[in-house]
Amino acid sequence: MNLVDFHTHILPGIDDGSQDESMTRDMLFEEKRQGVVDIVATPHFYANQMSVDGFLENRSAALKKAEQIRREADESLPSIITGAEVYYFSGIGRAEEIPRLCIGDTRVLLLEMPFEQWTDDVLRDVKDLIRKQKLTIVLAHIERYYRFQKDMDIWDCIMDLPLHTQINAGSFVNKGRFLRPDRRWQFCIDFLNDHPDTLHMGSDCHNMVNRPPNLEKGREGIKAKLGQEALDCIDASTAKLLGL
Repeated sequence: MNLVDFHTHILPGIDDGSQDESMTRDMLFEEKRQGVVDIVATPHFYANQMSVDGFLENRSAALKKAEQIRREADESLPSIITGAEVYYFSGIGRAEEIPRLCIGDTRVLLLEMPFEQWTDDVLRDVKDLIRKQKLTIVLAHIERYYRFQKDMDIWDCIMDLPLHTQINAGSFVNKGRFLRPDRRWQFCIDFLNDHPDTLHMGSDCHNMVNRPPNLEKGREGIKAKLGQEALDCIDASTAKLLGL
């Protein structure tokens, strides 16, 4: 089964991730070294900064540069599937252009949620994306939002929706800033146990220095705690979701 990095900022010069072709090349080779076969490229999309048309034009130009790197490589590098990390905004559930930001040819959208207490309006928008726009929502780096939820009612309601989630590999190996290391680790383990069929893993890589591709280390952490079966479940879920 193909190993997929579900969340990356590997396309050159489009966001705060890879800054140029050289960095993208290094990241692609590192992904290959770690056994990754398919990479989902998910540059940031902020509706208050750029139109969907403008974003897609920029992404297309960045993808051409990345594909040129792949063609010129002496060895086969991971394939790139385009998507976006779409930051939540009020009214997103009714925004007709949003489906154009889905991953590849799917109806799967990677959604970055607000880093604050979630509200009834947020819940309504996520419901609308699922029920009215008929999208499959994947909440990006789910472990980052938990500490902002002082009132857990909305969190619980959103988690009860038919959606998927993504966890960053680094949350299983690094000291994070969003939860204390012990709490973050336990949250991720518990969440994986509770949502084994709808959870996906991404490196959320941005560069080769402080946010490099790190699926290998994250998977080692999961295997040490939960065994190979947990990894197999993640891989199968991701392959099914993306039709790989």
